[in-house]
Amino acid sequence: MVFQLCTAGNGPLYVQIYEHIRGEIRKGKLLPEERLPSTRFLAEYLQVARSTVDYAYGQLLSEGYIEARPCRGYFVCPIEELLLLEEEREAPESGETEPGRQDIQEEERIRVDFSPYDIDLSGFPFSVWKKITKNILTCGNRELFAKGEVQGDPGLRQTICRYLHSSRGVNCRPEQIIVGAGNDYLLMLLEKILGRDICIAMENPTYIRSYRIFRSFAYRITTVDMDEFGMRADKLAQSEAAIAYVMPSHQFPAGTVMPIGRRLELLKWADGGEDRYLIEDDYDSEFRFCGRPVPALQASDRHGRVIYIGTFSKAIAPAIRISFMVLPDALLEKYRESCSFYSCTVSRIDQNILDEFIREGYFERHLNKMRKIYRGKHELLLECLQPLKEGFSVSGENAGLHLVLTSRRGGSEAELVEKALKKKVKVYGLSESMMEEAPGSAAVLLGFGGLSEEGIREGVRLLEKAWIPKD
Repeated sequence: MVFQLCTAGNGPLYVQIYEHIRGEIRKGKLLPEERLPSTRFLAEYLQVARSTVDYAYGQLLSEGYIEARPCRGYFVCPIEELLLLEEEREAPESGETEPGRQDIQEEERIRVDFSPYDIDLSGFPFSVWKKITKNILTCGNRELFAKGEVQGDPGLRQTICRYLHSSRGVNCRPEQIIVGAGNDYLLMLLEKILGRDICIAMENPTYIRSYRIFRSFAYRITTVDMDEFGMRADKLAQSEAAIAYVMPSHQFPAGTVMPIGRRLELLKWADGGEDRYLIEDDYDSEFRFCGRPVPALQASDRHGRVIYIGTFSKAIAPAIRISFMVLPDALLEKYRESCSFYSCTVSRIDQNILDEFIREGYFERHLNKMRKIYRGKHELLLECLQPLKEGFSVSGENAGLHLVLTSRRGGSEAELVEKALKKKVKVYGLSESMMEEAPGSAAVLLGFGGLSEEGIREGVRLLEKAWIPKD
């Protein structure tokens, strides 16, 4: 098969390769089960870096256009239904805009998206995951298709318990762990356990999705001031809150890593009331680039005041949709009384796949690989931002997959976002994570997890043109 691809067009090379192959599949020019060139061959043919082709293939893999077969290569997936839908869609009348087309055009004109939510899927161990899935489905274990325990399979909970203790210092028993499909489900369970008449404290800015979930429960939500160490315990004590939602290992979006002194202050506040608890959202603690990993807040809890929530979506892949919650014993009793009739929302097959993935050491190897990849991107982004240092300060750069860029020259956040958009770069304003307006400098989030190194270089180069005034 001959590839006719012009690599001198608009956008990063990996995007051009990805869009070309995707277009050929959609048009039916690349047929189902057709073998694609190897990444090495295609890179040599196009005279580009092999990592560029790897990233393009990785995106096609994640979207289901192609599949990787161990020792055989990459093959086109059957997508007859997609092609049929494309053919049957009626063309809009002349002068009309097809529904949703404006959004599509908006996405198409973005060259670099600094999303703080994206991760790098090119390093996902597809072959390992496929092998484990095949082994589990062919072993003839009929029990996997029976209804499991409501808190999740005991084997997975035992594995999570060991992993949390070794990696995060969390002290718990498997009986305290509840497995669920995403944090949304776990927070819904918490609402049933804690009750409705609750006042909950949150930092401002915060993870806005959690805020919206709490608001849907009709909780009374109060904001508590932050400083460079995170939520202020003295301000929390002045509020009416009985529950505080915090992200001590890496606050989103500010990027603050809470020191041990502030953690102990929050635990002291929680110990001061019978029904006070801290919800610790430990969403991306695996990725830290400065110093040793910081133990979880729960690791310092001696009186059962921390509700610990974690997820595998950030560390493995968003589609995994497996999260977990560690309940203190007092709340565990309430859960068994009021929520034990809720079925587990994660299939037992997926639980067993993840269990084996962790137990056999694949998860640890995957984390080590991704830490190396993300560290390289993190260092590259900081290096590329050097020309912007005079006009911007950088914060939140010690952990996680994004950092915060704050203007030293004043102006508005909307201006920064709009100027970047004119250069076909998408950045995310800090105000998007605000529960209420707060005075402050114009600041934007720059995520690097889902970008290639080439994309990072191009994105910062375009931001420099957009934001640095020319003499």
